[in-house]
Amino acid sequence: MEKYTELPFSLSVIMQRLPINNRWQSHQWKPLEVLPDVPGVHAHLLLDNDDEQRWLFPAFEARLYVDETPGYFLNLSSETPCWFIMWRFEEINGQQVAVPKSLTLSYDEAARQIDGGEQVDTLPISDEVAGWLAEYTQQHFRYEGKKQRKRPSFEGGEGVQKMAQAEAAFLKKAM
Repeated sequence: MEKYTELPFSLSVIMQRLPINNRWQSHQWKPLEVLPDVPGVHAHLLLDNDDEQRWLFPAFEARLYVDETPGYFLNLSSETPCWFIMWRFEEINGQQVAVPKSLTLSYDEAARQIDGGEQVDTLPISDEVAGWLAEYTQQHFRYEGKKQRKRPSFEGGEGVQKMAQAEAAFLKKAM
């Protein structure tokens, strides 16, 4: 079985900087749009004025992995299925710019990125991408049911009982 499949085209992300009325922060960055890539284009500034700044970042591949299907299922089950865009600040031409680093459709992968301290924002997916994701998820998703919880050692259990018996036998021999 193939480990992954790719969307048949590359993607670009437009990041937007808007001013905000906040004593600690003068502006806010967020993804504005995910769109099909234009070949031969490099990251560049699209718009720069007092009210707004927009940057285009091209050449993102959208891959679906079989082991991420539970995360795709969660995404499709939400009210608004979306792209999860992980980004970081980088300096470009002497200014701090929010640069997208990855795109995913997996709720679980995005959660792992957030747990790792990354900045992740969302944008709704198109009907075309939703159809592609639904077809892939339906083909590969297997519900495994709830996994039985392993009892921690402090709750007792058979393993702890055996350890206590072994320790008692050892202490008895030592005396």
